[in-house]
Amino acid sequence: MTTDATGPAALLRAMFDAAVAAADPLERVPAFLPPRPPGRVLVVGAGKASARMAQAVEQTWGAVEGLVVTRTGHAVSCSSIEVVEASHPVPDEAGERAARRILDLVADAGAGDLVLALISGGGSALLALPAPGITLADKQEISTALLRSGASIGQLNLVRKHLSAIKGGRLAAAAYPARTLGLLISDVPGDDPAIIASGPTAPEASTPAEALAVLAAFDVAVPPAVRSHLASAQGCPGPDDPRMTAVRNEVIAAPQQSLQAAADVARSAGVTPVVLGDALEGEAREVGRVLAGIAAQVVRHGQPAPRPCVLLSGGETTVTVRGSGRGGRNVELLLSLAVALHGAPGVYAIACDTDGVDGTEEIAGAVIGPATLQRAREQGLDAAAALADNDGHGFFEALGDQVVTGPTLTNVNDFRAVLIP
Repeated sequence: MTTDATGPAALLRAMFDAAVAAADPLERVPAFLPPRPPGRVLVVGAGKASARMAQAVEQTWGAVEGLVVTRTGHAVSCSSIEVVEASHPVPDEAGERAARRILDLVADAGAGDLVLALISGGGSALLALPAPGITLADKQEISTALLRSGASIGQLNLVRKHLSAIKGGRLAAAAYPARTLGLLISDVPGDDPAIIASGPTAPEASTPAEALAVLAAFDVAVPPAVRSHLASAQGCPGPDDPRMTAVRNEVIAAPQQSLQAAADVARSAGVTPVVLGDALEGEAREVGRVLAGIAAQVVRHGQPAPRPCVLLSGGETTVTVRGSGRGGRNVELLLSLAVALHGAPGVYAIACDTDGVDGTEEIAGAVIGPATLQRAREQGLDAAAALADNDGHGFFEALGDQVVTGPTLTNVNDFRAVLIP
């Protein structure tokens, strides 16, 4: 695919970069911080953006006590707030220890104190404190199975919060009677605080029985201790729990804002943006086929917008792992899109995760163009076979069409742009 400074690939990358920049915690956090209160302030947090969020708090408020946990490789230097790294998407002992320390820290808060919770996508795996009677190994087993099953992020996080001692509102409940202010960067369709990082500061209306139903629906083997816990647990703090009256949550960055930033870049280039939605879900390969159909409609009929236009979307697709390749939902979607387009002339696309990590690879995503399939054949690559093996990263690495950003220190989920110049 062309990579010249003025071609389609450059415009696609400029739109993605604008989407990421629109969710930069250094820009978003200060506008939502109140004046620093006179009493004790405790800063806690979890997620791929939490360290950058903590940095923004220090730049605004100065030195403040606290602890945040972020994905390995996503830490930044803070002067007073401790930053811990842990594993994502499968939890590890470092995340368990950090979550326990965070829970102990807020439990020491009293009336008149403020707990500032900095929450972003990835926080659910990073706050890995199992409920009593459940082991970290139990959570790792279930997390791995659900991640491979095609379960949506809402279903995955519903299970996670009912197996946790800190998620599902329990962090805020532990901080009571202190006030809790949650600043959230959304990586979930719908921007629901109860789903972002499994809602450590949000009340939860679902039940342990619903978590069991999700596990059954995806045929996930349930360890005996987990089944026993879900059968007898009281559930998370609900909307009527008096401890939740001291909590306020603010979503400070979300996918829609990033799509709007990308749309502005498109307009500046004389391209009409068409925002298809900020909360698209479903199997990545199916969404890829749908986007191919819409692109074909533009080429043939000038709908939903005449050329030049770009189809923008966000949200979080899923992948049911069938093969043994190096996959990720964005590259899976792109592979499916490329196969469905059959090399259609004049259609280009990018799909990337705004945190810089697609699946478990330190690769944000990739780009495709009209020549993608032909270039692949010339190298002996079969796009359909790669798709069947969930090997999007291997396919695009061979073509040299990967998008590599490194940790972006934010996370508003997936960004997709299909450009028809």
